[in-house]
Amino acid sequence: MNYLKLILTAILSFILTVICVPLVIGITKKEKANQPILQYVEQHKSKSGTPTMGGIGFILPAVLTAIVFTNGLSTGKVAAIVTLVYSLLGFLDDFLKIKRKDNGGLTPIQKIIGQTAVALIMGWYCYRNSALSTLRFPFTDFSVDLNYWIIPIVAFVFIALTNGVNLTDGLDCLASTVSSVFFVCFTIIIGYLVIIGRAEEDMLVFTIAILFAVLGFIIYNSSPAKIFMGDTGSLALGGAVATTGAFSGNLFITAIIGITFVISCITVIIQVVVFKIKKKRVFLMAPFHHHLEKKGWSEPSIVALYSAITAVFGIVAIYSVIAFQK
Repeated sequence: MNYLKLILTAILSFILTVICVPLVIGITKKEKANQPILQYVEQHKSKSGTPTMGGIGFILPAVLTAIVFTNGLSTGKVAAIVTLVYSLLGFLDDFLKIKRKDNGGLTPIQKIIGQTAVALIMGWYCYRNSALSTLRFPFTDFSVDLNYWIIPIVAFVFIALTNGVNLTDGLDCLASTVSSVFFVCFTIIIGYLVIIGRAEEDMLVFTIAILFAVLGFIIYNSSPAKIFMGDTGSLALGGAVATTGAFSGNLFITAIIGITFVISCITVIIQVVVFKIKKKRVFLMAPFHHHLEKKGWSEPSIVALYSAITAVFGIVAIYSVIAFQK
């Protein structure tokens, strides 16, 4: 393992982000690229005027660093490209929101078509690379080659996780902090898989590049946020999360470590379905972090809770890989 390359990846990704984010803040303020605030989220009225599209400031450094330090068309480089594609989709959504000065952006149909197209391509990529079509089960040494069934499964995971991270991005520093904990855990897992010969070192380069870019962004995104990542950042992070699980053969692990992303998705689905049927709300507001806000929780407390939950489930996930995958 080339430890010098990994260290340089971490340093370059972090420094570039720390430099780039203030530039993005300056440009977005000048162009009045402010995040439209949902009127029914009373607690967030004070955030009106906060610039968005902050994802540009950490996704570009992460992707650039990963591309520089990876070789050929490795899984790490492909992961970086996929992350950039999702970021571009999010950028288009953010751009339309700012232009129209509302939370419309891309229509749900347009967004899901874009997400699904990339997800299916990733499923096809995993199918065409036999090493990536194997699905491993946590807490066992059992694995199965899914053959062409890997395509719909990978596509589903990509769509679920990109939306899960997007929904979790509702409070200052929430998505960024939870994602950083996620990538700490997966960096450990992929590091172990590299050692036993089950993952490419370039995937480790990718997770480190993303991790340290997000850590650099947290400096400016912590409460009160100087800038929001917007869909430019959240969709990209969702793509990075899904790619990390798919390219390591540990799709189930992404659901374990990313439990808070799953909670965001499930609570929204429950809220919508129950309201459609019974005209009643299960939660004061969905996703669940907004329910906690309505209950009187402060944003830092919710961020701490979500991060702690992610860390605990992450430790369990790390154990499930190291103890059973040999």
